[in-house]
Amino acid sequence: MGIIVAIDGPAGSGKGTVTKKISNALGLVSIDTGATYRCVALNMIQRNVKLNEEEKIKQILENINIDLKPDGKIFLNGDDVTDKIRTPEVSEFVSQVSTLKIVRDKMVDIQRKMSVGKNVIMEGRDIGTVVFPNANVKIYLDASPEVRAERRMKQMAEKGTKLDYEQVLKEIIERDTRDSNRAIAPLKQADDAIYVDSSKMTIDEVTNKIIEIIKFATRDVD
Repeated sequence: MGIIVAIDGPAGSGKGTVTKKISNALGLVSIDTGATYRCVALNMIQRNVKLNEEEKIKQILENINIDLKPDGKIFLNGDDVTDKIRTPEVSEFVSQVSTLKIVRDKMVDIQRKMSVGKNVIMEGRDIGTVVFPNANVKIYLDASPEVRAERRMKQMAEKGTKLDYEQVLKEIIERDTRDSNRAIAPLKQADDAIYVDSSKMTIDEVTNKIIEIIKFATRDVD
């Protein structure tokens, strides 16, 4: 088994950007687990499948094909959905979809298979607690809701979408509450994870800090 680096934290904490930078710097395979859940949510929206339609959800999960490309592109059943899975509609729906046990069980299985025989850095909400509880390195990356709302607005503005700050902040706080209080694999810091608050740090500062942690923790790993 290769080296496993787990980066957990709430939406907007910088997990995705930092993970990609560390992946490039250290030659680790980057796996965005949130994208796998977003693919399920998008597929359900496309097929108009509701949260209580378990049989239809099972059919989706049995036939789903999620391909995370090295260049960051994300394919769902052969279609490029890189941008489609980042829409506000999917972002709102995915936190509800991810509470379903059948969905989480399937995604955890997919995520584990993606990492077999590789040195990986995996980001999500339950990597260090559920997917890879024995990961070599566990980081819990956090930031204040206000900072995360500002980042979200900037991210969407760069794509040409203008959002209302108060609405974004409200949605982030609501999602934090849902993710932290769900019965299955809630968002929480693993007991042995190192806490990093990125609120007042630049992306490069966060990246360099975590790289130092990884290098120290894996110094004796072949």
